[in-house]
Amino acid sequence: MAGGGSLAPAGGRKERAELYEGKVTFAVVIACIIAAIGGSLFGYDVGISGGVTSMEAFLKKFFHRVYLKKQHAHESNYCRYDDQRLAAFTSSLYLAGLVASLVASPITRVYGRRTSIIFGGISFFIGAALNASAINLAMLLVGRIMLGIGIGFGNQAVPLYLSEMAPTHLRGGLNIMFQLATTTGIFTANMVNYGTQKIESWGWRLSLGLAAAPAIMMTVGGLFLPETPNSLIEQGHHEKGRKVLEKIRGTNKVDAEFQDMLEASELANSIKHPFRNILEKRNRPQLVMAICMPAFQILTGINIILFYAPVLFQSMGFGSNAALYSSAVTGAVLCSSTFISIATVDKLGRRFLLISGGIQMIICQVIVAIILGLKFGDNQQLSKTFSVLVVVVICLFVVAFGWSWGPLGWTVPSEIFPLETRSAGQSITVAVNLFFTFAIAQSFLSLLCAFKFGIFLFFAGWNTVMTVFVYFFLPETKGVPIEEMIFLWRKHWFWKKILPGEAEVDESRENLEMGEAVASRIK
Repeated sequence: MAGGGSLAPAGGRKERAELYEGKVTFAVVIACIIAAIGGSLFGYDVGISGGVTSMEAFLKKFFHRVYLKKQHAHESNYCRYDDQRLAAFTSSLYLAGLVASLVASPITRVYGRRTSIIFGGISFFIGAALNASAINLAMLLVGRIMLGIGIGFGNQAVPLYLSEMAPTHLRGGLNIMFQLATTTGIFTANMVNYGTQKIESWGWRLSLGLAAAPAIMMTVGGLFLPETPNSLIEQGHHEKGRKVLEKIRGTNKVDAEFQDMLEASELANSIKHPFRNILEKRNRPQLVMAICMPAFQILTGINIILFYAPVLFQSMGFGSNAALYSSAVTGAVLCSSTFISIATVDKLGRRFLLISGGIQMIICQVIVAIILGLKFGDNQQLSKTFSVLVVVVICLFVVAFGWSWGPLGWTVPSEIFPLETRSAGQSITVAVNLFFTFAIAQSFLSLLCAFKFGIFLFFAGWNTVMTVFVYFFLPETKGVPIEEMIFLWRKHWFWKKILPGEAEVDESRENLEMGEAVASRIK
């Protein structure tokens, strides 16, 4: 919610948004499509994990205790899969990704977004090969760690690449292609699981091994991608950066946008320690968003549907085939709903989609909790009517996530940082996302056993918190050029009270540069 107030240019910067020229070109669309494939790595693993962990041959080989517990008729429906080793199979990837995303930040900044995309694809391919050929739990977990490194690099670089390549008026829609690739990967994984579970002895190997397909696409595609003009200019290749900018905008009249990039690059190159810089008061709004947006995205509760959909549906009394089929339906719904966000995000804006999606998710989670609380106990099955109703309501929840927090949890943080802290900011975003993903993946089976139907009320409470947060603290970023996003915070009713004045900003920057110069001489 943006308030009034005048805006003084920060550090001599001028607003030139109205002078930007250019159109959507074939070159930028193709580049964004290739880069967005990186999202399918994340999506495929999210979708494949839950299906594989419900396959009896997989459980029998690696998690025999869970396999035996599943056979006991008197075991609580909510507790049959409660095993920390099984949870670690899913969560270890995200812990590795968290560490990798922090390592990826300086690499992405110094060597470019394209380098991180290629490295992420190679690492993911190695992980897929190890998982498909695993003969023991240790080999399986090493493969998961390599997958996590690939996701850490991909998630750090791809949203940045998309935000920097896209023209301002379509940045939201093109950036959401990352989420579209993610949801497509989830749906593909669900369909693969539905088919491979019929191959009783080695179907799980095929499910895990097919993760190599998007990894190859991302790696090979990355070799042909142009580097973003922002990154090229930041590396000192000004002429090359301008040529790429002219190509992707379809015009040589790019003086205004190019000048913004030059000024952002000069400031970025004066900052030797982006992670230290991002903690300064003048970067406080962006830092808060980089922490809260990815955390809230996971606390919607979507991962209990995406990671453990087959496990969750089996816990509710669905058969093995029915559980995988139901998870495939939710995956298809999630993929389809992303198109709603692509079509509307640059028209209706980020705030409208986040708030409306949050309200719908709250309602759906409360309904599911009521149904399970009244009609489903520890050792009883849901009736066919209520089973269908639960699937329908969960699909409505997934639709709401698919047009709101799913794509925008990545889009908003990737577009709000100035160039000098953009790579560091994206690393924080990815690290926070993967930390909460790890925490939920590791604890969900235990939470389900302890909270039972109350798990849905737990996440409904968080959805309420994040919806209120967006209403009061997130300004609308629709139509604001990425290099002029710094002006937005000084117009906001709350953040303008937090940010320092211009004189204080300049003094802080001079002190920082002086300190770094002294440190350089000492070295």
